[in-house]
Amino acid sequence: MSLPLSILDLSPVDSGSTSAQALHNTIKLARLADRLGYTRYWLAEHHNTSMTASPAPEIMIGHVAQATNHIRVGSGGVMLPNHSPLKVAENFQMLEALHPGRIDLGLGRAPGTDPRTALALRRSREALSADDFPQQLAELLAFSGADETFPSGHPFKSVRAIPTGISLPPIWLLGSSDFGAQAAAAMGVGFAFAHHINPDFALPAIQMYRDQFTPSKTMQSSRVILTTGVICAETDEQAQELAAAMALAWLRLRTGHAGPLPSPEEARNYHYTTAEQAVVSETRRRQIVGRPEVVREKLLDLVQRTGADELMISAMVYGHENRSKAFELLASAFQLPASIEGTTAPTSSEAEYQVPSL
Repeated sequence: MSLPLSILDLSPVDSGSTSAQALHNTIKLARLADRLGYTRYWLAEHHNTSMTASPAPEIMIGHVAQATNHIRVGSGGVMLPNHSPLKVAENFQMLEALHPGRIDLGLGRAPGTDPRTALALRRSREALSADDFPQQLAELLAFSGADETFPSGHPFKSVRAIPTGISLPPIWLLGSSDFGAQAAAAMGVGFAFAHHINPDFALPAIQMYRDQFTPSKTMQSSRVILTTGVICAETDEQAQELAAAMALAWLRLRTGHAGPLPSPEEARNYHYTTAEQAVVSETRRRQIVGRPEVVREKLLDLVQRTGADELMISAMVYGHENRSKAFELLASAFQLPASIEGTTAPTSSEAEYQVPSL
């Protein structure tokens, strides 16, 4: 059996393009991933940034699931402290009802793009500083009936998420620290570690999760998805050009000047200061860059070292064509089931779902 490969999509906005086009590109890329044999397609939650167009994964999940046939579709993830647990339970029970057996609920706790955005999302400084993620998670499960219900006398005892009779999709906790590892282990759910955010802590976090895992009704053994940044092109030179453009985008984000993904030409013409070069070097360390054979070897080494069960690829690359090509090259390099015989023709449901022209 081949190593499962999945995709994390932030709906990147390219320089010279629009947020609306980025969303349509996500639908097209998801359809390609479905044909190529990828396992999952997860949508992120990011706010108040012109680099991405992904503030509402629950909406995009519905569109992506409707436009595809086989691939699992989920959130990577919903930032639970930004939302009512009841509303999250209802959103994902609705998605599960409409697309049974194909939805994942990935949950995280990141505050937001910046403190002001986080305050706008959570509406008060008290909510912003609250450390109640475990309580929110318990409420979500109780509303859905996925765990023990609220105790007698609780004000929410009679409240249930609708549609009723539908189970929550499988839950995955996202994390880049020991908190996520310990919480996922205690709950007996899957753990998705963000290697592209904290590469040095991947091995200890995953080991902590494995060691402390407690089987649950929904998951009898531990399961790890490792998410990592990949920039893949037909040649090493092309990949390095795309990586340089992403490094400039990350530098702008870190220095408070975030914008759409710059083109390789913009990156070539940018003159870095010594301090900026240090930021860029740190960014490049978090990415796997190169032609397909090089990327495959490095990814397999990463899997061997961490013991991950599945890889999820984040390809923040300028240009929809470049992103599509990257995932085609990776599917071929890893011999994903559909890619062995080549890309299949669109199915009937794909023909019915037309991405509106802009």
